[in-house]
Amino acid sequence: MLAVAAFAQTMNAQTVLESKNTDNWYIGINGGVTAPSKHYKVMKNVNFDGGIRVGRWFTPVVGLAVDAQAYFGKKYATTYYQGFKFDNLNTFVKMTNISLLGTLNFSNWFAGYPGTPRGFEVIGVAGLGWLHYYGGMKQNAMSSKLGVDFAFNFGSDKQWQFYVEPNIVYHLADTYSNVVYNLSRSNIGVNVGLNYKFGNSNGTHNFKIAELRDQAEIDGLNAKINELRADVNAKDGKIAADAKTIADLQARLRECEARPVQVVEEKENILQPHVIFRQGKSVIDAAQYASVEMVAKYMRNHKDAKVIVRGYASPEGNAELNQKLSEARAAAVKTALVKKYKIAADRITTEGLGATDKLSDELDFNRVALFIDTTK
Repeated sequence: MLAVAAFAQTMNAQTVLESKNTDNWYIGINGGVTAPSKHYKVMKNVNFDGGIRVGRWFTPVVGLAVDAQAYFGKKYATTYYQGFKFDNLNTFVKMTNISLLGTLNFSNWFAGYPGTPRGFEVIGVAGLGWLHYYGGMKQNAMSSKLGVDFAFNFGSDKQWQFYVEPNIVYHLADTYSNVVYNLSRSNIGVNVGLNYKFGNSNGTHNFKIAELRDQAEIDGLNAKINELRADVNAKDGKIAADAKTIADLQARLRECEARPVQVVEEKENILQPHVIFRQGKSVIDAAQYASVEMVAKYMRNHKDAKVIVRGYASPEGNAELNQKLSEARAAAVKTALVKKYKIAADRITTEGLGATDKLSDELDFNRVALFIDTTK
């Protein structure tokens, strides 16, 4: 019942990182002295004992352990049964006791687990076991064990634990007399032990407290997530619209490239690539950079070539605005050649020739920038 209460208290008080089945195991050795609790000469019947303990902590408060003890020595209380005396316990091992113990860390239960074991802790142990006598009676009996460990944790990660354990072992119903609870058949003792705690999946040898967020922080993070999702959805819509615009421009470009461009016959050497602009815009569309790149490649291959970039506008709208727009288009192309394709600025001249409808019968094809090679 104490273990259940401690488990509930632990779960309500704090949250530790989830443990795997291989976590929080330990193994240890112990030894000490024991004597019959009811014998009139206790000190003269002191015997030595030693054993092994293997256990696991399920929470910082509650655990289980298997404790195997062997009791040694020639000093032992004489045993009487139904008038018969059994005192020939002359074997080296007088008695063995194997117990399943529940372990309860009172320090963590009442004071809370601080994240690492304290330097000193108080731990209760209690459980049932199977006890076997050697010698004359060769008797088997159930047993129960109660004890308190005064434990000292040490090491770089508190992986070692030294403890002093006062304890009492009760000899319960045995195969000879079926005594249900015979306090005259009990031993008191004191053991010292050393445990080693194996490494855990959390990178330590002990429990690690989870870093929890409060509800206000969680709500704030959820609001931020929803805001980012809305922003992503808006950007997805814009990307889709831009993709449609690019597809339309590419279709118009293919249509344009399929037609011969009608230009005014001049003695100037007009290079074939040209840049088409959207109505009222002087920004080069992504699809139009192919023409700019072709001219840049031509100028890199002809180191002495110099080019005039002439900008045009379609005849709709105000003449003054169209003049400025044609100049801005020529300037945008020159900027792209200089900054993006590293062509020397002194090899490029710009001209804005305003509105025209002479380049093509299609108004869209008059919103262009043309390249004239002045070296030939």
